[in-house]
Amino acid sequence: MGGAGRSAAESTGPPESEIIARAKAGDHEAFRVLVERYQGRAYRLALRIMGDEDLAQDVVQEAFLKAYGSLGRFEGRSKFYTWLYRLVFNLCIDTKRRDRSAGQVEWSEEQALDVAPDAGAAGIGDPDGATPSRELERKELRELMTRAIDALPEDARRTLVLREVDGLSYAEIAQSLGVPKGTVMSRLHYARRRVRAALVEAGAVDLASTGGGAEAEA
Repeated sequence: MGGAGRSAAESTGPPESEIIARAKAGDHEAFRVLVERYQGRAYRLALRIMGDEDLAQDVVQEAFLKAYGSLGRFEGRSKFYTWLYRLVFNLCIDTKRRDRSAGQVEWSEEQALDVAPDAGAAGIGDPDGATPSRELERKELRELMTRAIDALPEDARRTLVLREVDGLSYAEIAQSLGVPKGTVMSRLHYARRRVRAALVEAGAVDLASTGGGAEAEA
């Protein structure tokens, strides 16, 4: 994810530092500029995690309210969107915990294969295996994988969601979580290893097929 995800206003408008300084001084119009500049990206993030348009809108609105109330504590050590990203992400996770009706993060077959490539042996991602019994097996495997991911420690699960659901690079995840890039890579390796171990334990994949592979750095 790079410059393609940024709005034209970010490239042609006033410098972010200037806008934030004006907003801190009580310029409501300046804060409105920040809202207009980043609300689209914040909404897309919330929608990917929440899977519901209304819930995503509520999260983004709450995130901007929190950002406005905490703006005086924003020290500018990171980009404003990085700071906002953390607010949105944390609010999404908190909302999903509070509201069971929001459900879990849904893992597509493509994401499942990225987390555990060995799952392909069970038919995930195989368009030629769409028999009723095969579909049931694939559904059960996806549910098993979801439970394995939900059972991960919070930091590992959050890092995995940022990578697989939001598609962030290692560097972007490191920025969002405020940890070194090496920590991000270690957490992802740990998360994938735990998920594969859970699949093996459940008999979903063979132990011999769980060699996995190193993910290309991004």
